[in-house]
Amino acid sequence: MEAELRNFLDREKIKDCLVRLARGEDRRDAGLISGAYWPDSITDYGVFRGNFDEYLAWVVPGADAITCTQHMLGQSFIVLEGDKARVETQVISYHRVNMGTEERDTCIGGRYLDKFERRNGEWRIASRVMLYDWYEDFGKAIDWSQGVMGLPFSAPHFSGRAHGDYSVEFFA
Repeated sequence: MEAELRNFLDREKIKDCLVRLARGEDRRDAGLISGAYWPDSITDYGVFRGNFDEYLAWVVPGADAITCTQHMLGQSFIVLEGDKARVETQVISYHRVNMGTEERDTCIGGRYLDKFERRNGEWRIASRVMLYDWYEDFGKAIDWSQGVMGLPFSAPHFSGRAHGDYSVEFFA
């Protein structure tokens, strides 16, 4: 029972790390992102490959043209190997992209292949490779200032993440 409990806790810590990272990337929060990777980690997104410092400089502040992102994590297949783990996590990432003349809503489906390491009792990513499975361009984005479906918003905190994230205040 003790080994099963240890495995369960290790898996939960790994999943928690993945969620913190997705939240950090969506908000371009260097603290959350730094807490998910080991400083000597390597990241390869196909369009970017580098060490952690290079990755952090790339993702924060992020491209000005990407005004909003949302990473939805699916199931994680986790293989524990002592103080190491190999993890495949399904991801769908939404991106609102400013094309200069208009903003467009796009979505990418893929998988993160992460090598995790536990150091001093803490699980973090030691290396990541992003595999892309599909991409969709949904076309012109709505104007948040107009509300949704023709209905105006009742308060300014509904303006979308690109213009200040109300959840930061909520969790403060």
